[in-house]
Amino acid sequence: MSKLALTDDILMAVEKPARYIGDELNITRKDLKDIDIRIAMCFPDVYEIGMSHLGIQILYEMFNQRSDTYCERVYSPWPDLHKIMKDRDIPLFALETQDAIRSFDFLGITLQYEMCYTNVLQILDLAKIPIWQKDRTDNDPIVMGGGPCTYNPEPIADFFDVIYVGEGEVSYDEFLDIYKDMKGSSSYSREMFLRRVAHIDGIYVPGLYEVEYNEDSTISRFYPREYNKGLDFAFKGASGNEIIIPPKAPDTVKRVVLSDLDEGAYPTKPIIPYIRATQDRVVLEIQRGCIRGCRFCQAGMIYRPNRERSLEVLKKQAYDMVMSSGHEEISLCSLSSSDYSKLPELVDYLIELCTEHHVNISLPSLRIDAFSLDVMSKVQDIRKSSLTFAPEAGSQRLRNVINKGLTKEDIINGSNTAFEGGWNKVKLYFMLGLPLEEDSDIVEIPELGNEIAKNYYDIVPKEKRNGKCQISMSTSFFVPKPFTPFQWARMYPKEEYLRRAYLLKDTMNKQLNKKSLSYHYHEADVSVLEGVLARGDRRLSRAIYDVYMNGGIYDAWSEFYDDDRWLKAFSDNGVSLDFYVYRERDIDEILPWDFIDVGITKKFLIREWENAKKGIVTPNCREKCNGCGAAVFKGGVCIRN
Repeated sequence: MSKLALTDDILMAVEKPARYIGDELNITRKDLKDIDIRIAMCFPDVYEIGMSHLGIQILYEMFNQRSDTYCERVYSPWPDLHKIMKDRDIPLFALETQDAIRSFDFLGITLQYEMCYTNVLQILDLAKIPIWQKDRTDNDPIVMGGGPCTYNPEPIADFFDVIYVGEGEVSYDEFLDIYKDMKGSSSYSREMFLRRVAHIDGIYVPGLYEVEYNEDSTISRFYPREYNKGLDFAFKGASGNEIIIPPKAPDTVKRVVLSDLDEGAYPTKPIIPYIRATQDRVVLEIQRGCIRGCRFCQAGMIYRPNRERSLEVLKKQAYDMVMSSGHEEISLCSLSSSDYSKLPELVDYLIELCTEHHVNISLPSLRIDAFSLDVMSKVQDIRKSSLTFAPEAGSQRLRNVINKGLTKEDIINGSNTAFEGGWNKVKLYFMLGLPLEEDSDIVEIPELGNEIAKNYYDIVPKEKRNGKCQISMSTSFFVPKPFTPFQWARMYPKEEYLRRAYLLKDTMNKQLNKKSLSYHYHEADVSVLEGVLARGDRRLSRAIYDVYMNGGIYDAWSEFYDDDRWLKAFSDNGVSLDFYVYRERDIDEILPWDFIDVGITKKFLIREWENAKKGIVTPNCREKCNGCGAAVFKGGVCIRN
């Protein structure tokens, strides 16, 4: 690298300067003279978090496979550097070339978590790109958003030119080819390009749509505005091909899905940071989607259908990453690793590979059953590790409501098998505030922990114990998300969530084995805000803007989060918590995300919402097809069934 964007005095003044210098092992380097399209891919959080995100790594690999495109990386500056850049008027830069982001063609921002929305504005502000989409000109980069939060992009729609809905491996090549052809013509304009790409599957251009509201603040109409008076517009691109632009954007935006994961790009030479990333390991994505159908889980719905990578492809990817990275651990990536059909064969291969190269194996997202425990026992140091399970609810009644597909017997038998196998530490994850939850369901959480601890002392002889049994219980507060059967559910004020947490803690302190139990819970005010942003509409954008302008960044970090700042912004902009989170929504109400077609039908979600109220359990996708609509993608479990 011939230059650095930051001078030595600045680098010496900030925490962890290695966050900003680039030049890591395995980065992509290209000669800019050969490049037609420059993309800056951004994770709007600190470097260590962003470097741990697999999605960015996949897109980085995919874009850089194109000979005409150079993809670089950018992350949110930590608050210390943020202040220096504002004070000294230093523009935000990409790591690979250290060039200003404003000189790129595209800025792509992954939207993984609603609490990062103010960091999105930080990125735009520091990059000197107009924060509001309506204020940008042909000289500004096109700002794109992708990731799970795009399944309701409306709260931040006014900040983005393009929202990509679905899996990046599918439509980006067509998108970039059109840009290259149009950009090279004398007739190029930002507006015409956006009008054209709005007709690519998976592409949503917020500026081409209008929203109207009823007197009760619900949405009355969401529609694409017409701009060519009913006639197509045509002009020639640089290639000589005629480019047709229809008179309006589509009524719905269709999610795109990679049916065969073996065909997608994958980062088999991952970038190795100079400082330790949050996930400091090789990541092997074994499948996408989930067969289980938990009614609270957005990922389990929006990533349908469940699709597996082939065993042979995974073996090659694992070998290549171990050999090219030097990482000391490899981790499987999946919503439910136990459900991968070739897991025993894959684990046997990984054990052989990793033993030879002194690499550890991590197996997250396993179910609490004998099969999973047998697999884990092969790869974990039992004396040092803890087992992690997610019953989600304390009572069987509530587990049926959420369609967890897990019985108390499964939990007890799995824990007992683990104790007999040498484990003595178990972590249990639950949610509070689930739909139809009662105090009796909450009380059963510590009672379940107590019974698990009791069994440890009953079934493991004293001379064979690895120390005291440790049962750690953690609760988050339920946040309803779009495209789940619980998208219509209400939330509660933070005081009510805290009451439920205190009830759990008080009950735990009354248990016979309380010394073996511990309990932690998530911040209640953050959960309420997440609920507002997750299901909000475009009227929230001004409040988000005000929070950022009043110093709000890194709201996902408890040390920087300021609830009063958000409440003031909501009050100043007429945002009602009663409207956005404290009411149950009617199934006939137009929801802000209804214009997106994810493949999962609303009819299915309504049926599951009704089944939840009746406590009816829906079988998983391998046991029975439940007609959710995902078969339209013609891949994975839908085809096998």
